[in-house]
Amino acid sequence: MSRGSGAGYDRHITIFSPEGRLYQVEYAFKAISNSGLTSVGVRGRDGCVVVTQRKVPDKLLDPSTITHVFKLTPKIGCVMTGMIADARSQVTRARQEAAEFRYKYGYEIPTDVLAKRVANLNQVYTQQAAMRPYGVSMILIGQDDELGPQLYKCDPAGYYVGYKATAAGAKQQESLNHLEKKLKKNPELSMEDTIELAITTLSTVLAVDFKASEIEVGIVSNENDNFRTLSIDEIDDHLQRIVEKD
Repeated sequence: MSRGSGAGYDRHITIFSPEGRLYQVEYAFKAISNSGLTSVGVRGRDGCVVVTQRKVPDKLLDPSTITHVFKLTPKIGCVMTGMIADARSQVTRARQEAAEFRYKYGYEIPTDVLAKRVANLNQVYTQQAAMRPYGVSMILIGQDDELGPQLYKCDPAGYYVGYKATAAGAKQQESLNHLEKKLKKNPELSMEDTIELAITTLSTVLAVDFKASEIEVGIVSNENDNFRTLSIDEIDDHLQRIVEKD
């Protein structure tokens, strides 16, 4: 091992290195960026959007079965970036937590409470040797009755926070830089603008002109506060509009 003072400290998840780092947790973040996918989430005035790439790795696969965008409750959805098997496991757990909350308290779980619950579970996995952290980042969107559109991100370390816009995956930093530039003046984004900002961010940082089948878009809006994914035709309309703007 050529890490000098770090030698051996990545063998065990619950042990700090002399520099105060938990290497296994850092490797979980590496797993997210090594997945090769990038996802973007944007919160506008009228709603929230998540966009991610859709890559079909094999000609023989059925493309309709490949997705990284999941509905957790009727009003909350998420995009998962990282190891897809871990993502499915975390989505199942999040759905279970949301269902238990609904049963216990009689109303749908708010987005921030679900984000907090998922982050708390992630944090437990960083302190128990029996479990490894999930190699996924979860970006949640939902519509809050009091606070309006909500956008949260949970990471494998158990950190969660609300965002105006965020990104995860291979080109996370480039996406964040692009979003910061675009949102510097705090523009009032309509639903159309929000969707198009998310798509153009992904398109710009990856330097790719997307076909409608190459991205997935999940939205929650003020008009329809149920989470839904856009159809190929709807995505195509937005792509057309972006081309016309340019």
